[in-house]
Amino acid sequence: MSSAVPAVLRPVSVPRSDVLRRDPAAQAFLLLRVAFTVAPILFGLDKFAEVLTDDWTRYLASEFNDIIPGSAQDAMYLVGGVEILAGLVVLVAPRVGGLVVAGWLAGIIVSLLLVGGYGDIALRDFGLLVGALTLARLAAADFSRTPAGDRGRS
Repeated sequence: MSSAVPAVLRPVSVPRSDVLRRDPAAQAFLLLRVAFTVAPILFGLDKFAEVLTDDWTRYLASEFNDIIPGSAQDAMYLVGGVEILAGLVVLVAPRVGGLVVAGWLAGIIVSLLLVGGYGDIALRDFGLLVGALTLARLAAADFSRTPAGDRGRS
């Protein structure tokens, strides 16, 4: 009897081009995989470069800052590192990477709601969380062997 853990962590290849041309689910999977690889890496890098904003610390709830060692800026560097790592996990193992990103987004949503005044960003991040969960679910599909019409019955 095999364990489900190795299957979850097993790298997932990109669907073949013939599959991508005919299968909308494979197309959706690839779009989400690229987005949830690139976006976390770019957001993580920006915690160091500060191109998108010059003060990422304003999004960090004091409740989180109190339990993270160091300053709020140190916490943002840690956040940046985790985001880069999450994007790389999505690249290699999107089944688990999608769940990691979804969990991370849940934490961001909580932080934004605790800080207050960022409900619009929290709502946007909830949409991203749903997209990350969708990626994790689509990553369970086998685009190499299963005809599109037969997929999703498990």
